[in-house]
Amino acid sequence: MNSDKMIKGVERAPHRSLLYAMGYVEEEIKRPLIGIVNAASDYVPGHKHLHQIAEAIKAGVRMAGGTPLEFFTIGVCDGLAMNHRGMHYSLASRELIADSVEVMVSAHPLDGLVFIPNCDKIVPGMLMAAARLDLPSVFVSGGPMLAGRLQGKAVDLNTVFEAVGKVRAGLMSEEELALLEQEACPGCGSCSGMFTANSMNCITEVLGMGLPGNGTVPAMTAARARLAKKAGMRILEVVKEGLTPRRILTTEAFANALTVDMALGCSTNTVLHLPAIAHEAGVKIDLDYINEISERTPQLCKLAPAGENHIEDLYAAGGIQAVMKRLAEKDFLFTDCLTVSGLTVGEQLEAAQIFDEEIIRPFSKPYSQTGGIAVLRGNLAPDGAVVKQGAVAPEMLKKTGPARVFDSEEAAVEAILSGTIKKGDVIVIRYEGPKGGPGMREMLTPTAAVAGMGLDKDVALITDGRFSGATRGAAIGHVSPEAMERGPIAVVRDGDLIAIDIPGRKLDLLISEEEMQRRLQQLQLPRPKVTTGYLARYAGLVTSASTGAIFREV
Repeated sequence: MNSDKMIKGVERAPHRSLLYAMGYVEEEIKRPLIGIVNAASDYVPGHKHLHQIAEAIKAGVRMAGGTPLEFFTIGVCDGLAMNHRGMHYSLASRELIADSVEVMVSAHPLDGLVFIPNCDKIVPGMLMAAARLDLPSVFVSGGPMLAGRLQGKAVDLNTVFEAVGKVRAGLMSEEELALLEQEACPGCGSCSGMFTANSMNCITEVLGMGLPGNGTVPAMTAARARLAKKAGMRILEVVKEGLTPRRILTTEAFANALTVDMALGCSTNTVLHLPAIAHEAGVKIDLDYINEISERTPQLCKLAPAGENHIEDLYAAGGIQAVMKRLAEKDFLFTDCLTVSGLTVGEQLEAAQIFDEEIIRPFSKPYSQTGGIAVLRGNLAPDGAVVKQGAVAPEMLKKTGPARVFDSEEAAVEAILSGTIKKGDVIVIRYEGPKGGPGMREMLTPTAAVAGMGLDKDVALITDGRFSGATRGAAIGHVSPEAMERGPIAVVRDGDLIAIDIPGRKLDLLISEEEMQRRLQQLQLPRPKVTTGYLARYAGLVTSASTGAIFREV
């Protein structure tokens, strides 16, 4: 057992003494020691209830003959961090989470781990840690928030963000907004649409690192508590079987994850996180491979923000296992992949059922013949850019328009809310990439403002930063190389024409190559926005969005 390094032998008597100091008895110390890695906190709605999830897991661990030892990680709520300095820390927190888990588990040897993530960067950060440590691991998220209800309609956090634009445009009163903000988020859990947190929790299930239901069983339900207990019980068997993450996180498992990602229409942030997780597992994923899978995978589901349905509706329709069963019918998945349940993907899918063919459409009636995410290339994004094409209005799939250039999110938001952006404009927001941001801020405020003001079918947004999983419309992010790395986005000028061709996977600045090179040679980069603390160190180590914004090898 891995924990023998800490508890076995005469020379480990001091270590055992410290365990006794916490009230453990000899029988507990002799059992497999299971780390419970918890993202719980008191001010993130996706994390507020994770203490309860942890207690259910601990009960399962004890029932199966193990001893649970809980510790905690940090976790940023992207909604609370949006549109102020806090958002610089969101993506950057992913590496801290992975590192902190590595430190705790390496310093205190354990036999297995149960991870309790929820929300955007916590899920990939913990998956990166699991792959890096390669100890038997099971994931059980806190589960999705239910959608709110207002005047007979489903509403969610994105509804509130878009309402801000409606108020500024005179389409909604402040009194209506005040009512909406109290109803949109009715309880704990990860925000209710197919935003980044739920995308990653669903993908964790597809990868085989979470038990069936991990992605869709609603938060704060008895079913979620039962799932947590089963995860606690199951980890003891995973330890006995020696089933480690790298046996599960294979090239084929990542192909399955990307395929389901495209069928669901997940967040563009998955294109950042899956390559980063794969890197830790020794698997190579690049943007060309992501595009290849997108081009061959139909989009079978359309959940908020692209559609009206939410994660609870997908759960009622059969959940992620039902989506996978449909894809497996046409051999879109590798069904021999291992999962933490002890079954292969194929064996697991035998129990899956599809209950609603409007939520999970048949192949004869897809929302689109291609996947929900597309990677664009061209002289504006030589190393790629990413768009959630499943959430783009048909009239915006191909567009040419004049650039309106801003060197920060704040400047762009001010222009949008002041009404100076016109129909047909292409908003360019730069110096917001992993290095230039720093931290590649998620920008839901500008996209929601555009949508709320009724311009999402007329105005495109392009950035070297990233957009929220809640974003809809022609929002193209992850432009690489970023401006701070002297990418072409740094030399776009107001009035330059930009051609967007999402079906053709193209993104071009309509100037000559000679003019492009002349501008690049004359480019003077701005001073770094942050020169001290963690963000400064992050900016010095982080790589391009096209490689998952992982750290450089040192």
